[in-house]
Amino acid sequence: MAKKHKHFETSVIHEGYDSKDMLGSLATPLFQTSTYTFKTAEQGERRFAGEEEGYIYSRLGNPTVSVLEERIAALENGERGLAFGSGMAAVSAILIALTKANDHVLCSSGLYGCTFGLLAMMEKKYNISHDFSAMETKEEIRSLIKPETTCIYVETPINPTMKLIDLKMVAEVAHEKGIPVVVDNTFSSPYLQRPIELGCDVVLHSATKYIGGHGDVVAGLAVGKKEFLDEVAMTTLKDIGGIMSPMDAWLLLRGLKTLPIRIDRHCDNAEKIFEKLRKHPKVARVFYPNDESHPDFPIRQKQMKRGGGLISFEIDGTKQDAQRMLNNLKFLKIAVSLGDAETLIQHPSTMTHAVIPEESRLDMGITDQLIRLSAGLEAWEDIWADLEQALNNL
Repeated sequence: MAKKHKHFETSVIHEGYDSKDMLGSLATPLFQTSTYTFKTAEQGERRFAGEEEGYIYSRLGNPTVSVLEERIAALENGERGLAFGSGMAAVSAILIALTKANDHVLCSSGLYGCTFGLLAMMEKKYNISHDFSAMETKEEIRSLIKPETTCIYVETPINPTMKLIDLKMVAEVAHEKGIPVVVDNTFSSPYLQRPIELGCDVVLHSATKYIGGHGDVVAGLAVGKKEFLDEVAMTTLKDIGGIMSPMDAWLLLRGLKTLPIRIDRHCDNAEKIFEKLRKHPKVARVFYPNDESHPDFPIRQKQMKRGGGLISFEIDGTKQDAQRMLNNLKFLKIAVSLGDAETLIQHPSTMTHAVIPEESRLDMGITDQLIRLSAGLEAWEDIWADLEQALNNL
């Protein structure tokens, strides 16, 4: 859809909604309804036949959800947005829509654990194979594309190693073969990175994270070409039924209004914590996209506004030392997820990525010493004080 506003900070508040259309209500109304009435039987017939626009049943569309879909499409600079009941519902719907039995998916060299699990299930049940690639050069990507490759699936930054993939380069290679590129943009949000502007085809979000921002909703979003997402809406989404509730859409619309302010604070805090962690003697390595000494830093400069709010670091010790460090924390929360007001910290190898076999996990760079930190909105000094005492007491 065409954006009505020039600046992102205005779009997150106004796109997709006009209060004049809703009795002057400043806040988007919550249409908490399962179904919609028709003026006549003939009108119902026309709507089911697709001859007349209008709402039928909330699994097929809801006014509150529609505002969210229009807004995220504008923020990602895509033609259409589509809302789902979870981030994995969005991932599942898009991968199912792009594949059939015996197809092949080329993936970035690290994936969220549940995405890995989904691909493993698709291979077992439908012989849809997948390969992993560091995607560092065009030649490497070309060498792994097969005649049956129907999708390239990318995380960047990769969860939880923070490795970056050059999206423009990947899209250029993929489009030589007419293959769509799907990008999980959860770690960045559209405020920091917009893959469609870099040539990619579909953008996914676990909206549970930065889009919502308050740890009180589970949801997913997809943005892409209207023709493709119209098909997904009327097939995979409608028939499998992984829809978003109106209440969750309402919460996400509220959360989006403060997205730029929140993301800047997350980034500010992460940058300060990164500098402290890299100097601590109990920390072996730190992984953060804004690290100027990291080989991927030029990619960060090219496609991300800032480094984001996620940091991963390895403890100089054992798995037990990493867990002991987490147990030493006083107020920082041991929890999966990210992007909340609270700083969240977790142990990927036994939590978010536990489903991945050890050999594959280690190939991805996820060691037993690795810890992932989602910098919250607290005073950075308090975040660091808790981390420092937990590290000092190892």
